[in-house]
Order: sequence, then C-alpha cells, then structure tokens
Amino acid sequence: MVERDIRDGLLKNVIDHPSPNFGPRPDNCPIDILVLHYTGMKSGKDALDRLCDPDSSVSSHYLVEEDGRVFHLVDEDKRAWHAGRGNWQNCVDVNSHSIGIEIVNPGHEFGYRPFPDEQIASVIALCQDILTRHNIPSDRIIAHSDMAPDRKEDPGEFFPWNLLAENGIGLWPGTRQTSPVDLPEFDRLLDQIGYGNPSDDVTDAEQDAYCIKRYIAFQRHWRPSDISGVIDDECMGIAQALARKL
Repeated sequence: MVERDIRDGLLKNVIDHPSPNFGPRPDNCPIDILVLHYTGMKSGKDALDRLCDPDSSVSSHYLVEEDGRVFHLVDEDKRAWHAGRGNWQNCVDVNSHSIGIEIVNPGHEFGYRPFPDEQIASVIALCQDILTRHNIPSDRIIAHSDMAPDRKEDPGEFFPWNLLAENGIGLWPGTRQTSPVDLPEFDRLLDQIGYGNPSDDVTDAEQDAYCIKRYIAFQRHWRPSDISGVIDDECMGIAQALARKL
C-alpha cells in the first residue's frame, strides 16, 4: 500500500488500497454528486475487505476509518458501485454522476454510534479536497438515505451535517424558523430539494410507506433530533429554508 498526501498536506497519509470493482463512466457525464455512506459492518477491516472483494460487486472511491485514516479504493474518474437503486434531483444513475465515500461505523444493525472527531475531521478534509476538483453543488452533497430513502438509513442521524456545512460542504438551512404544517406543500418542497418518488406501479400502501421513509430521510439529514417521520412546524420551516437556498 502506498501513502500519499493530498491538498498540500490538509489530509495526510491517504492509503492506496485498490478495489477491482468499478467500471467506466459514460462519456460526457459530469461528476456532480457526492454521496456519503456508513459502512454498516462490524469492523472497518470487514468493510474494506468487502469493498475490495471482486465477488461483492460493491465499492466506493474512498473509505474513512474511525481513527481518521483514509483509504483510496477507486480513482475518481471511474464509476464505483456504491449508490445502487435510487435517484436525486431527477438523476436516476447516481453511480455514474457521483463520488462515494464510505465512513466506518457499525450502523443501525450492529450498534450505531456517534462518529469520532478524528474521523469527521478526515471526512471534512477529504470532501474539501474533492470539491477542489469537481463542481459539485451544495444541494447535491447527500446522504445515501437521501437518494434511496426506501432502503437506506446511512450515514444516519448521528452524522454531523451541520459541521460539514460550517466547513463549506453541503446545504444547511441556517437560522431556523417554524411554519404551519401543510403536508402537500411539504411534499412539493421535498420534490424541489431533490427527493425522489416511487415508481408509478406501486400500490397505495407502498406509496404511503415510501412517503414516510422520505420524511425520515429528510429528518435524519436536517432535523436529526426527531426522526419519527411525523412532520411538524420545525420540519416545515427547515424545508422552506432549504428550498430558498436552491
């Protein structure tokens, strides 16, 4: 493994650990989405092994360990296999447009816990470095659960999106104001922010379940103190504030 520095030493000791799991990006396809994940496995080693296992058919461009080490798995000009089915702002092939960062955390299945300061410092430095090379708008720096709310929860409610925003990474509502709840308007705002909808062939019950999961994904990212899926006046105000920033 080769260690290297990026961004003039802002993030040191990036470890090259190539994964065979990637393909070419489509011609003339801009890299304009950044997706943050948690690994959701018992250890960072387990996650790294899986991301580099040719039989797994999964990978990411980077993995950030809990102690702050950063592993470089797939070159940014290649299409890693991290996002899966989902969409964001009408992009239905997120892998082709995105860079994926896996952040080591056991996740909700194996004992979800807060992310260590050293790890978040490396995530911030890595994201800042990526943004020097790619024109990724703040509203397209997203959680895995944002683009796939029906099947993903990561990086979860403990992830400090506010701290990333303070360092120039991602969209944040700023000063929060409350607003009376109007669910049709809230759904319209989620559409405007970028959240997708289920396919047209789902049942009414499946549509309702997807809607609740979309609410929870929104809360995990922008109002993590309450991820019940119940929309209140604070959620309404946050959604309005986010929409004004687009």
